[in-house]
Parts: sequence; C-alpha cells; structure tokens
Amino acid sequence: MEELLKSLEMPRDRHRPRKRVGPVPVGSGYRASDKINYLRAQHVPLNKAVLRQNRVLTGHEPAVFRESYQLLRTQILQRLEEHHWNTLAVTSPCASEGRTLTAINLAISMAREIDYTVVLVDANLRQPVLLEYLGVPKRRGLGDYLTEDILIEELLIQPYYLEDLVVVPGGQAVENSAELLNSSKMTRLVSDLKSSTDKCIIIFDVPPVLGTAETLAFSAQVDAALLVIEDGITNRKDIARAVDLLSSTNVVGTVLNKSGRVAP
Repeated sequence: MEELLKSLEMPRDRHRPRKRVGPVPVGSGYRASDKINYLRAQHVPLNKAVLRQNRVLTGHEPAVFRESYQLLRTQILQRLEEHHWNTLAVTSPCASEGRTLTAINLAISMAREIDYTVVLVDANLRQPVLLEYLGVPKRRGLGDYLTEDILIEELLIQPYYLEDLVVVPGGQAVENSAELLNSSKMTRLVSDLKSSTDKCIIIFDVPPVLGTAETLAFSAQVDAALLVIEDGITNRKDIARAVDLLSSTNVVGTVLNKSGRVAP
C-alpha cells in the first residue's frame, strides 16, 4: 500500500477575523438547544475486509500508513487544544483528492488514542459517500435531519470496535445543500454537537472548496479547516484560491495526499 500522508504544513499565524454568514431559515424549525445523548447511537458492525479494501484504518494496516495518521492526529490536536477549538472541517480544493478518506482515518485515529468522543459528520449533502467507505448500507442522515422533523439521536451510528467514534451519515442527497448547511437548523446542530460533552471533537467531511458554494456557506460555523491536496494533481494556484476562500475560518494546515510534489 502506498504512503497516503506525506506532510502536514501549518500556515503561520493564519487566523483571520471570523466572518459570520447570516443563517437562512430552512425546514420546520428546531427544538430548543439540548445536549445530544451519544449513548443512543445505534451500534453497527463493520467488515474489516471492506475497510482494508477502502484503505480505512483497521489496526492491521502497514505501520507506515498508521503512523502517518498518528502524526497528523497529534499535530491537529495540538493546534485545536492550543486555541480551545473542537470543530474541524476537512476539505480540498477540488474533487477526488482524498478528502473523505482523510476525514475518516483522522477521526478513527483520534477515537482510538485520546480520551475524547469523536463525532464524524458527512456534510457532503450532494454526494454523501462516507458510509460507502465504511461498508455500511445507506440510511437516513444529515440531509434528512435538515429537511424533516426528526431528532439527531435517531440518526447516530457507532462502529462496534470504536467505542469513542460516533458517525452522523449524510443521508439522502439534496440539491439545496448550500442553503441547508447555512440554515438556522444546521447552526443550532453544530452548537449542540459542540456542547453535548466536555471532551468532544467534531470532524465534518465537507465538499471541495472550488466550484461549489457549500463549504463557503458552512466554513464560518467551524473553528478550523484542514485542506487535503493530491500530489501531482492539485496545482498551487488552486491551493491559494482555496485558502483565500476559506478566510471565514482558520486553515490549520494542508495534508499532502500520496507522495511526491505539488504540481506547479
């Protein structure tokens, strides 16, 4: 298996004033803020053969692969703890650069090694694919929550062998995803996820920055963003544009996916 993560580069003092985008009311409204009971998450079995095929961490992967994520986890945690942050969006400039797999494996690495509850949210509402990587059949998720009157606890799942990882699936694909991610109901959900336990990190798998509006609409709601770039594919111009467009949050670093150099 090829090396997935080669480097994490932390920008220097890349903390701009936070821009808040006004929420757009969507759906039938939301309940008053309540703590989310993660213990109500439904336990689901995972097929480790499927996980290995999809390059998801299982504990039996080559050491260099696992240690790459451990290094990433350590560096990200240091930055989050330094600023008392607990929400992180994982994105990329363009599609197919390894964003979803990075979000999954970072969440798994954190859940295994630290005394935190880690919540992994599939916020790619146009093309929710997180469950496919885990080998879990499609089910209701965030898209359904934002368009229906249901409790978020009804949608939570927890892999059997990862006690401290809770997953919010993407659910049904929706077209008005930018409006939903910027809605008052989503704003309240992010707040509830953050405040439901003292030790909790929420990782959002969000769409690519360039060519879509979803991540720009949502980025102001998270503390920080991690940018995944693909070696030899992502060019420096796209990286610069993506970082600039993410000015409403704090870009904590870039992950170089696979080995080699960034395209000129």
